Amino acid sequence: MAINNPYAAYQNNSVNTASPGELTLMLYNGSLKFIHIAKKAMEDKNIELKNTNIQKTQAIVNELMVTLNMDLEVSKNLMSLYDYINRRLTEANIKNDASILEEVDGLITEFRDTWKEVIKLNRQKQHGGQVGQA
Repeated sequence: MAINNPYAAYQNNSVNTASPGELTLMLYNGSLKFIHIAKKAMEDKNIELKNTNIQKTQAIVNELMVTLNMDLEVSKNLMSLYDYINRRLTEANIKNDASILEEVDGLITEFRDTWKEVIKLNRQKQHGGQVGQA
């Protein structure tokens, strides 16, 4: 089946050709997008849209959790943080509390920014100091 929408084709190709590190970055970016939509939906009192986007964020966090290599100590720490984020997202959804979404947004932004730095450093290491765009 051919994809008629050029943007959809580009997105599909981006995901299919991304490295594991780039896929993780896409997950972080996606979760931030859904948090922003949920915050706006809260402001607009659109409960269904808020709920849907918080659940999308939770699905991404769950995906990040299942992909962790639990043999590494850092993964155990990340698991605890991801679990905390999921609990806070549930609380934000139940209480309709935008301040909790702000907190989660900050945590995921830190993860995303750190991950971008890891990708950048890894590329420098692989390419002998040449810097690519992350």
